[in-house]
Amino acid sequence: MFTGLIEDIGLILKLDRGSERVRIKIGTRIPMKELSLGESIAVNGICLTVVAFGEGAFSADVSPETLERSTLGELAPGAKVNLERALRLSDRLGGHLVSGHIDGIAVVKRRWNEGNAEMFSFSLPKAIHRYLVEKGSVAVDGVSLTVNTITEDGFELAVIPHSLEMTTLKDRQSGSKVNIETDLIGKYVERYLRAGGARDDEKSLDIGFLAKHGFL
Repeated sequence: MFTGLIEDIGLILKLDRGSERVRIKIGTRIPMKELSLGESIAVNGICLTVVAFGEGAFSADVSPETLERSTLGELAPGAKVNLERALRLSDRLGGHLVSGHIDGIAVVKRRWNEGNAEMFSFSLPKAIHRYLVEKGSVAVDGVSLTVNTITEDGFELAVIPHSLEMTTLKDRQSGSKVNIETDLIGKYVERYLRAGGARDDEKSLDIGFLAKHGFL
């Protein structure tokens, strides 16, 4: 589990592509003495497992499923990525609960400045559009952000200068692809209701309420 607060911008050093998986090596300023084999690190919002580390870098394996659902398969050595280590139970939850399991890929439609914030407009698949809630949370390339407006085919949000500078979002322009993870709690609520978690007389009321307020 993660919070969507980025610790470091890493650099892809190497990609070894095999028939069943890709092994990725990432340079980072995260202290190597704080890492351990088997721990989880979110790379552009994707939960990966450390399989080797040392000399300012760590390696992780990427499965075919992850390559298909995310932008990792399109990256090359030299690309920058957002990094976040897993949440500890003693940590403050400064962002929101992020699982590191990507729902899909969104595309930057437009980027513009508004006051002290940088505004982004994204388009994304219909399958995940329904999980967006105005003023709710969304992880974009692993960055915890707040949905400002829901549009017909996507959403808009604002990024403050600090978040822009500390993440790879500063490099995203019109046409850029980003990994999206929608709100975890909303997905569990929908599955519970659709699977019959509520009584029939409750279910229609609950689904109607959630649909009215943009949860479904």
